[in-house]
Amino acid sequence: MAATTEPSSGPAPAGTSAGTPATRSAGTPAGTPVSGTVRYWAAAKAAAGVAEDSYRAASLAEALAAVRRRHADRPRLLQVLGHSSFLVDGSPVGGRDHAAVALTEGGTVEVLPPFAGG
Repeated sequence: MAATTEPSSGPAPAGTSAGTPATRSAGTPAGTPVSGTVRYWAAAKAAAGVAEDSYRAASLAEALAAVRRRHADRPRLLQVLGHSSFLVDGSPVGGRDHAAVALTEGGTVEVLPPFAGG
């Protein structure tokens, strides 16, 4: 099914925060787990031992909880996740509550650890 995207201007749609992409697969109710990819960059990639993982989750918080369970034997990754920034489908999450950041079918979560330099 095709994904639908609502414009980001104006009030945030119900179930999203301002600046959160309101993209869901057509017919997928908010709160329903969807499948996508978590991509690790730099120190996160080294700590995970893989470039990416798949997820099945409704929110960023659920996807990150699954990553933590999957990689419980990698304490360095768990530490890096605590200091990382995240992009969801290319949009910065910033300080928003991860439980309020809805994920999209076929979407991508980018894990960006702190980078030295500029």
